[in-house]
Amino acid sequence: MMNRFEQLQMVTRRHFLSTGGLSVGAMALTAFSDQTARADIPIDPVQPLANRQPHFAPKAKQVIYLHLTGSPPNLDIYDYKPELNRRDGQDCPDEFLKGRTFAFTSGVPKLMGTPRTFRQCGESGTWLSDAVPNLHGVADDICFIHSMTTDQFNHAPAELLIYTGSPRSGRPSMGAWATYGLGTDNQDLPGFVVLISSGVQPNGGANSFGSGFLPSVFQGVQCRSKGDPVLYVSDPPGMDRSLRRRSLDALRELNEQQANDLGHPETLTRIAQYELAYRMQASVPDVMDISKETQATQDAYGAKPGESSFANNCLLARRLVEQGVRFVQLFDWGWDFHGTGESTGLTSGLTNKWAATDKPIAALINDLRQRGMLKDTLIVCGGEFGRTPFREGRTAGSKVLGRDHYPDCFTMWMAGGGVRGGFNYGQTDELGFGVVENAVHVHDLQATIMHLLGFDHERLTYRFQGRDYRLTDVHGHVVDALIAWPDPEFHVLARATAQRFRSMLPPEGVEADMSECPDSEFG
Repeated sequence: MMNRFEQLQMVTRRHFLSTGGLSVGAMALTAFSDQTARADIPIDPVQPLANRQPHFAPKAKQVIYLHLTGSPPNLDIYDYKPELNRRDGQDCPDEFLKGRTFAFTSGVPKLMGTPRTFRQCGESGTWLSDAVPNLHGVADDICFIHSMTTDQFNHAPAELLIYTGSPRSGRPSMGAWATYGLGTDNQDLPGFVVLISSGVQPNGGANSFGSGFLPSVFQGVQCRSKGDPVLYVSDPPGMDRSLRRRSLDALRELNEQQANDLGHPETLTRIAQYELAYRMQASVPDVMDISKETQATQDAYGAKPGESSFANNCLLARRLVEQGVRFVQLFDWGWDFHGTGESTGLTSGLTNKWAATDKPIAALINDLRQRGMLKDTLIVCGGEFGRTPFREGRTAGSKVLGRDHYPDCFTMWMAGGGVRGGFNYGQTDELGFGVVENAVHVHDLQATIMHLLGFDHERLTYRFQGRDYRLTDVHGHVVDALIAWPDPEFHVLARATAQRFRSMLPPEGVEADMSECPDSEFG
């Protein structure tokens, strides 16, 4: 017997067309016989966040994603371009302008080298600027991707593309996909938590951490380090814990009746959300209280209990993943360095912005490593696109230096969670206009993150409106070169074996006698 929800679906215009004999509508809609939204992995409606197994053994168990909203100027932080410095002030070559449209620049802009000072850091020799002095000390933990590329050059569409796989709103975000696939380890906390600093929501709005057409229990829950940790979760005056429990029990009975009558899957999801909110009343205030950390830890991050800051949020991110939260998303606004004012200039503006972020990021990496959590926790950091190698048009006559939006190439980085530390991947041309080696599209980054979490990105899908959707849409390839060796000891053994083999090779020009190579060692 059909429930009311199924009956209503049977009286839609699509149903009329598909049952109209041999009509054109019937033929066109034959392939869409199952139009209801459906999870392609088993989801318990009573416990939708229950821990689930991925497709294969993961390298990362949780993710901390640091989004620098507005997109930092990679040429002044990560990408050292001596040739661009030498050609500072020259007209931009026509080959890089012809047929192109830029957000705030027209005509023939001037090439602009960086005002920052670069040096090589760590055993990897990674080039980093003086804007990020604390990252110098953790360069060997970081995997830099210098060849990122995107399709969008405006903030909101580019941010949505990197988080949802589409420049338009309505798709599930990366954190929602991760919790849909894996659930979470702690049933008293959300599987996906969002922390926002600098007082401004992300450019894509709530869509950047929404659940789209996935059940709403998988959307990001925004928490705060100042005031109530979660809005609208605290009990109002006059309602104690027992009264809240009785009211939820009554509401549950009503929702269960509606679920039985109408059969709408979101009704069961709502019940689960109410129950999670009730448990969060006890669990969230404790995990969000950074005053419980030692003073040394607070000082390392630059965190101050009771305040709202990126430093506090980095420390909270570590506390949340430590308590079993699957995906923690940090959004920090203020990285749109056009140079329209001192705060968005490449000298003092960039120095001041990184002064509030560089220290806590380095502290987060060090803290996770010291606690033995870095190997299981993937940190991702970056913006939504890059910055031009020329001056932004509106500031051409100003003393303040800035750069325009640029989608063709930019840098992002990852650390921990199974990626190669002290590794630089990809390369752009000598001026920073285009990728010349190992391009990584944002869909490739998404596929790689899903792989590190144990998923084949092509198989983690959700059927909606007759189509199987996934985070990477119909694109994306895993970038295997970014993934670390299976085990550090195996890496050392492999390197030693290779060195032994090289020592056995004859001098150049002398033919090798392979009969002396034992089969047991070299096959």
